[in-house]
Amino acid sequence: MRLSDLNAVIMDYLISEGYPSAASKFASEANIQPTPAVDSIQERVAIREAIYHGDIQTAIERINDLNPMLLEKDDALHFALLRLQLVELIRSCGTKSTDDCLPAINFATEELAPRASTNPDFLEDLERTMALLIFERKDLPPHLAALLEPKLRKDVAQRINEALLKEQGERTKAKLFDLVHLRAWSEQKAREARKDLPDHMGFGLDQLQTGHGKSQDGAMHSNGEAEAMVA
Repeated sequence: MRLSDLNAVIMDYLISEGYPSAASKFASEANIQPTPAVDSIQERVAIREAIYHGDIQTAIERINDLNPMLLEKDDALHFALLRLQLVELIRSCGTKSTDDCLPAINFATEELAPRASTNPDFLEDLERTMALLIFERKDLPPHLAALLEPKLRKDVAQRINEALLKEQGERTKAKLFDLVHLRAWSEQKAREARKDLPDHMGFGLDQLQTGHGKSQDGAMHSNGEAEAMVA
C-alpha cells in the first residue's frame, strides 16, 4: 500500500470515529490537506458525548440542530433514542418512591406509548424497559440489568453517528474496518491451507490506538467503554 493511501485510510478512520484534534494533528504531521469533514466532527462529538453521559435531551436538541429531519425520517432510531431517555429517567428515580418515578412514567405515556401502539417491536422494548420499575436494582434479571449498562448508550450513540455520517454523504464505517476484516479473512484462509504462519499475528494498530487515540477528543473513544461515560 502506498503511503498516500495509508494516510487516507488513517484520516478516514479518525474522521469516521470522531477524533477531531487527532485528525488535525495527523493532517499536519502527514502534510496532507484535511477534508471539510474534519470541521463537522466536533458536532458529532458533542452528540455522542451527551449520550455517553446520559443527557439524552441535549443529544436530541443537538441532532435536531444539525439535521432537523434525521429523527423524523427514521422511526426506529428515534424510538431507540427516546427509549434510552426513558432508561435514564428510570435510572435517576428511586425504586421505592412512586413520586420519584412519575417523570419516567409520564414520559413513557406521552412519548413512547403512542409510538409503541403501532409497532410490536417498539411495544416489546417499552414493556421490557418499564419492567425496570418493578425490581430492586440488585434483583434485576440479566436481560433487564443490561439496559442499565453503558453498552446501551454506546450502541445508540453508534447508530446516531452512522446515521449522521450517511446523511452527510460519508461512509458509515471507516475503511480501516474493511481492511481489518479482509486481513482476518486472508489469515483464516492461509491457516486453512496450512501455510507457515506465526501462532499470533497482530494487526499493527497499537500505535493508532495509543497514539492518536489518546488525544483531546474526550468521549469519542473508539471502544466507547465506561470510562467515557457517567453511569
